[in-house]
Amino acid sequence: MNCLLLLRHAKAEPAGPTDHDRPLALRGRRQASAVGAALRADGLVPDRVLCSSALRTRQTWDLVRGGLGPAGAEAVVEVRDELYGAGPQDVLALLAELTEATTVLVVGHEPTLSTLALRLAGPASAPEVVDRVRHGVPTASWSLLETDTPWDGLGPAGARLRALRVPA
Repeated sequence: MNCLLLLRHAKAEPAGPTDHDRPLALRGRRQASAVGAALRADGLVPDRVLCSSALRTRQTWDLVRGGLGPAGAEAVVEVRDELYGAGPQDVLALLAELTEATTVLVVGHEPTLSTLALRLAGPASAPEVVDRVRHGVPTASWSLLETDTPWDGLGPAGARLRALRVPA
């Protein structure tokens, strides 16, 4: 079984030199650290990470990785320019390139991540989670999807949307 974690970046400062270069706010730093600890507690340590090249997503991943403990350092990380401004199909195309990963974390942006989670959510998904994701996902929250399908075959309704977690 493959596990897909779709993580919206943590809370960013309202302004920066450019949108791409907005750093995390203090609140976002706390959120991202909490995400790492929560993922570790749930046994959801990624072996592959696809991270947008935006400063706030890279900072989010760095803090999440720290909260994951030693296992976080073992993840193969790809910072991808394509994830900044990507649509759901773009993310699926990046996932299709993966071959050996079983737990993948995508660190990206809204509304792409909630739209992708909804597109992938099949009939065995938790209805209350689908309803929550339908309304958008807050900063530093992650959707958990499971699938028996290889990454290169993943498509609409091809996964089970199991949870939406929001750090305290």
